Amino acid sequence: MTHAIVLIEAERDAMLTLGGALADLPGVAEAYSVTGEWDFVAIIRVREHEQLAEVITGTILTLDGVARTQTMVAFEAFSKHDLDAMFSIGDA
Repeated sequence: MTHAIVLIEAERDAMLTLGGALADLPGVAEAYSVTGEWDFVAIIRVREHEQLAEVITGTILTLDGVARTQTMVAFEAFSKHDLDAMFSIGDA
């Protein structure tokens, strides 16, 4: 599984609709509106590394209202939820 975080700057007219459009895309596990320099963060999860290009350049960048993006590909994924599940095995 490959994970990536995509920071997205939106055009002003797209602020109300872009979050929902991002969340509906295949490969986008989660989408958040955020404060700061970027307007949205999309969490991408795909089976194969090569699928990142399809999701990011083939889909996200073609959405109306996306001004620019910055992508960070994760080397490893750490999740408190996953660790809690692993250590709770055998608990009643």
